[in-house]
Amino acid sequence: MTNQIINPEETNLKALFLGDKGENVDVFKDILNRMIDEHVGWRQNYMPQDLPVITPQDRRSESYQATVDNMNQVFNVLSSKLRTDSLPWHSAGRFWGHMNAETLMPAIIAYTSAMLWNGNNVAYESSPATSKMEEEVGLELATLMSYPNGWGHLAADGSIANLEGLWYARNFKSLPLAIRDVVPEAVAGKSEWELLNMSTVTILELLDQFQDRMDEIKDHSARSGKQLEKLGKWIVPQTKHYSWLKAADIIGIGLDQVIACDVNHDYRMDINHLEQTIRDLASQGIPTLGVVAVVGSTEEGQIDRVDQIVALREKLLKEGIYFYIHVDAAYGGYARSIFLDEHDEFIEFDKIADVYDKHHIFQGANNWLTPEIHASFKAISECESVTIDPHKMGYIPYSAGGVVIKDVRMRDVISYFATYVFKKGADIPALLGAYILEGSKAGATAAAVWTAHKILPLNVTGFGKLMGASIEGAFHFYHFIEGREFQIGDKTIEIHALTRPDFNMVDYVFNEKGNTDLAKMNALNEEFYQYASYGKGGTYHNEFITSHTDFAIPDYGHSPYPFVKSLGFSREDWEQEGKVTILRASAMSPYAYDEQTFACYAAKMAQAMEEKLTAIYAE
Repeated sequence: MTNQIINPEETNLKALFLGDKGENVDVFKDILNRMIDEHVGWRQNYMPQDLPVITPQDRRSESYQATVDNMNQVFNVLSSKLRTDSLPWHSAGRFWGHMNAETLMPAIIAYTSAMLWNGNNVAYESSPATSKMEEEVGLELATLMSYPNGWGHLAADGSIANLEGLWYARNFKSLPLAIRDVVPEAVAGKSEWELLNMSTVTILELLDQFQDRMDEIKDHSARSGKQLEKLGKWIVPQTKHYSWLKAADIIGIGLDQVIACDVNHDYRMDINHLEQTIRDLASQGIPTLGVVAVVGSTEEGQIDRVDQIVALREKLLKEGIYFYIHVDAAYGGYARSIFLDEHDEFIEFDKIADVYDKHHIFQGANNWLTPEIHASFKAISECESVTIDPHKMGYIPYSAGGVVIKDVRMRDVISYFATYVFKKGADIPALLGAYILEGSKAGATAAAVWTAHKILPLNVTGFGKLMGASIEGAFHFYHFIEGREFQIGDKTIEIHALTRPDFNMVDYVFNEKGNTDLAKMNALNEEFYQYASYGKGGTYHNEFITSHTDFAIPDYGHSPYPFVKSLGFSREDWEQEGKVTILRASAMSPYAYDEQTFACYAAKMAQAMEEKLTAIYAE
């Protein structure tokens, strides 16, 4: 049957990666060579009456051969540089660092294959094939978020997607003021405060009534640059990604309008502090433009209580206060697939264990899922927009970010139409360029994501299995480090996990037993990172690689103090040092879920850690 997609009864994840030792290279080469041969055949069969422009005489010429020799030599140098300095993120158990891991073999092949066509997905006439793929991917991402009328697209990365989220929020918040300017009778009797606290749904309903005035209304919106200072504050958690500050700068909201809300000891947004902040602003006549909930923070991997943020909005709406909610799920968005059944319906908590057993989501016991995490992922369906990066937990090659909106009509408030690229009202399948920030974008990215989604559907039968494998591997690592000790000379070095993981990020510290000097502990962890990275440890022969970060008072306030206190440090020491240095493991390996595989590498990791600590204390 034409274009039939065949899904096996059960997907074997080990067939979908090249392998840490290249075990699947024959499969990789076979499919890639076939795709290249079929592309070349397509070239040969297009207008067969045209003769080749590169003749046998050309290929025999001295300059041709010299050019090929030069090209081969350049690739020799390239290979040498890549093999010398690249990070071994493909390792089954050596790399526990940055958000990088083995990428899906089908996605690599699809990306490489589609590059031969070099489609530019901003313009349908440049990329009919891959533009349709991206449209399909966008709808799949909307389904993943339980947005039945939603829409999405791929972006360069999560920073661009976050910028688009703020773009949507800014324009929506300003539209009631614009409607007042253009069709004042539509909002007659409403105060400016009421207009600035109008819900997204209400604004969309108003716009539906005045489609013939849409362009004029948009001209009076925030895109004009007027009345930006009236829109209010953009609230992010202290665990925010730095891209939010860039976005506020670029979009014209301004850094002064960005407020960092406290997080609790679990590094989730403090809902009580959020409510107090919004109420304090309202008492001063300042609206809240929007709130960002983070699902998978980049430093801790934690998941904000999206359900509580949504409930707070419903509570405050009764008092005339409304704010836009954007979910920054750049890292954790794909994990929602572990909550969708084979029909893409969200699974209730009391049924999920049976579904996991049926689809073999976890090899061992499910030590991860809690009612709070389940509720947070479920509540994403009640938010206006979401950032989700396929190049993170989608295991897609860079660069592949993404943004999803709850209602396809929302895209009209940020649209632009360039006549040489796309015509407003044109009857074509994919009018992407009018609704996105970028002016050019790789069709190969869409092909890579499309292929991955076809092989691994965005539910428990597909990506849910991969999410489960990553989470299970993270918990193996979490249990491996927690409470572990090393005897280095007369020193006992302990490892302490920062918190129980909400997802697959594991943060931890080393500390000398009995040490109460925070600066000394920070120095130890900084030095360990140097040995467990390209710094002092190098890459090729480094037997354990990790990442690190600082939780400092200017960014985190005093939210790290409960952890610091639990290790025996005083408040005075914390305030004097002003930070705690944390080691960070993004446990994305698709192999570490296997207990035997992890056990094999656990012994090697323990030995490597001991050797690095020994080297530190020998200095």
